[in-house]
Amino acid sequence: MRSDSISTTLCQERKRDPIEMFHSGQLIKVCAPMVRYSKLAFRTLVRKYCCDLCYTPMIVAADFVKSIKARDSEFTTNQGDCPLIVQFAANDAGILADAARIVCPYANGIDINCGCPQRWAMAEGYGACLINKPELVRDMVKQVRNHVENPRFSVSIKIRIHDDLTRTVDLCQKAEATGVSWITVHGRTVEERHQPVHYGAIKMIKENVSIPVIANGDIRSLKEAENMWQITGSDGVMAARGLLANPAMFAGYEETPLKCIRDWVDIALELGTPYMCFHQHLMYMMEKITSKQEKRIFNALSSTSAVLDYLTDHYGI
Repeated sequence: MRSDSISTTLCQERKRDPIEMFHSGQLIKVCAPMVRYSKLAFRTLVRKYCCDLCYTPMIVAADFVKSIKARDSEFTTNQGDCPLIVQFAANDAGILADAARIVCPYANGIDINCGCPQRWAMAEGYGACLINKPELVRDMVKQVRNHVENPRFSVSIKIRIHDDLTRTVDLCQKAEATGVSWITVHGRTVEERHQPVHYGAIKMIKENVSIPVIANGDIRSLKEAENMWQITGSDGVMAARGLLANPAMFAGYEETPLKCIRDWVDIALELGTPYMCFHQHLMYMMEKITSKQEKRIFNALSSTSAVLDYLTDHYGI
């Protein structure tokens, strides 16, 4: 667990409390936990473009607790990286509490992944299978609450919905009673991938709990985020792939501006982002602004210097 560029600050000193943000009455714009992608450099970039709250990629709690190497590689932050939520995959309340204690000085809260539909995660007892285990979710929340001394440290869950929405509402009400700070709802079932997001389901959940709800699913523009926010009555909107394609989306840009690409290059180089990650993010960002021929050339580049030369020659960056 490293701190890049600037020393980390204790979360008690962080000025922006997510709970207070959710009660502001404004749309809270959230960067989703994305495996491989929502790391420190990308979080730094989207924060420059009106993203209010960022999540880390999902981290397996057991590995994080057991291995110093895992902690150093999976969790990197700095002073400007706030407010920050660390998302964990967990199936054991004690291990999750240990992981929460480790990150508590460096983050505003943790999130329990109860929504990942990937087979490997569900086979391990992580992710979306937890929406069918409300007692385990309750125990994990309680253990974190009992073992983390900071009362402002948030504990949230990110879920998918059931086919029978009454089960989802029941899960959310039980989670609220246990002390969950807020709930993020991806408006699809475990089986659904590209089907339309069920806005009505998110609205129904919001109407049946008193804690904040973040709406999630297929947001590609600020206008879509505002539309989802208004329809569902949610307190915030979370985006994933939309932000990958356009990190300036929440600032109202329809496609990635060149300034954002320039900012990414500066941030990535300053923080020592590995080449594969550096290049992959640029491939996503430039998807809409490059021709097929340009994509073939750019995507085949194999070094940071080659990428920098290409951006200088073609875009003056």
